[in-house]
Amino acid sequence: MRAYVGVTDGEWYRYLAERPTLDEVNFWRPSGARRFRSLHPGEPFFFKTHYPHNRVVGGGFYSGFVALPVSEAWELYGESNGVSSLAALRRQIAQYRRTPIEPWEDPVIGCVLIRDTRFFEPDYPSDPPPDFAPNLVQGRRYDLAEHPAVEYFSGLITRLLGVRIELDYSEPWHLPGPTYGDPRLAPQRLGQRAFQAVVLDAYARRCAITGSRIRPVLQAAHVLPLPRGGQHRLDNGLLLRSDIHTLYDRGYLGVDPKHRLLVSPRLRSDFGNGEQLYRIAGEPIAVPERPADRPNREFLERHLDEVYLTS
Repeated sequence: MRAYVGVTDGEWYRYLAERPTLDEVNFWRPSGARRFRSLHPGEPFFFKTHYPHNRVVGGGFYSGFVALPVSEAWELYGESNGVSSLAALRRQIAQYRRTPIEPWEDPVIGCVLIRDTRFFEPDYPSDPPPDFAPNLVQGRRYDLAEHPAVEYFSGLITRLLGVRIELDYSEPWHLPGPTYGDPRLAPQRLGQRAFQAVVLDAYARRCAITGSRIRPVLQAAHVLPLPRGGQHRLDNGLLLRSDIHTLYDRGYLGVDPKHRLLVSPRLRSDFGNGEQLYRIAGEPIAVPERPADRPNREFLERHLDEVYLTS
């Protein structure tokens, strides 16, 4: 199991600490050129302020990383970017750039997405890890199975959860399903907003069925719906055009375990329409490049059993 301690801007921290209902945040970086590969989804991420304050002030659980235009980061996360408006977000980013942001620019930023965030009480912050170097600009990853100060991180995790849970830090964190009975420790679970962002990124901003790239009509759909036990997980996601999303959710469309499109006969009998979809029935849909990110076989089969209209 790993953890990460990231250096945070004081204004970002104070803004979010005053708004405890915002429990899913964007720990943004002014450039999206460098991806964040230090954690797996579900591993703990802590926020440390700059010197001279130099304290760990809160944290949460890593949901994923995406590079987004500033306008899209605001659309998805709003005040959870740590500011009150898109204009304020642009001003904050401009402070870290070598060149100013022109009015017509929509620069891409790196979005480190954190869920189930909690900020510690102002009068009870934590010292940084004993070996956290003062000159670190972004942060540092820690392997908790090997780190000599493992009790230090156990204390931070306890403060995040509000209850002490015995964890085996030698075990890999990316195990399927919920962990130790606490849904916050479910490794692959994403925040709702992060689900939208990472599905958009994994499918390269393209509808998995129609190939549409018109961003305003693209939506992150759940393979297995939430009311039937589905989760905000990348392997439970499909990027679909809004009308295709509706048809999928209502059972007129399905995807088989080999990622081929199924079109219910009910589409024709109920509406006398859908010829464009029948023409591509049986063809493979577009899926993410990484096999682990593709729709999960179990979730696809349950959608076919429980939602898809066979007749």
